[in-house]
Amino acid sequence: MDIKQFFSTVAKTIKKEVTTEINKAKYSQQHTSSQAQPAQLQSQPQQPQEVYQRERTDAEWVAFFKEILTTEFPQYTFRENVPVQELVGDLNEEFQLYSSRPRQAYKAEWGKPYSFVLYDASTAKAVVMLGKGHSHDSNVKYLIARKYANRIQLPYINFYTQMPNERSYVVSRIKKLM
Repeated sequence: MDIKQFFSTVAKTIKKEVTTEINKAKYSQQHTSSQAQPAQLQSQPQQPQEVYQRERTDAEWVAFFKEILTTEFPQYTFRENVPVQELVGDLNEEFQLYSSRPRQAYKAEWGKPYSFVLYDASTAKAVVMLGKGHSHDSNVKYLIARKYANRIQLPYINFYTQMPNERSYVVSRIKKLM
């Protein structure tokens, strides 16, 4: 087992354990509140309800982040799915994305479009990028997008959609990195 597989296994195990504990807590909370009800309402036995926490779809993640950006950051406007070259132009620069590869030329158009770009008036202030798995660290399209955002000194704020991304965490992270 290589290190990548090891950490993937550890992450899956932790996620499963956390979800199990959350479900237990929710069940316990439901069970406790049902005991406080009058006796006549408890005549039917309570069946434990298994709480199923499904993963969000890409569209649900986009809607979740749009709602946060709209309500928590009203001082900014934002655009979705912004191509890299809209911010940096048709650049073709040489840089090293992977430590195992030498410097290579990468076109801005090869970058993954930014999930969201936050603007103050007409000036871009930050990019928010949603990705799955290890996309932000290993997928060339994401690496190109990140590199070009860094070139124009825009904060590149990435979120992994396989993680919970609680609202408070998302808000505080965006505030911290802007």
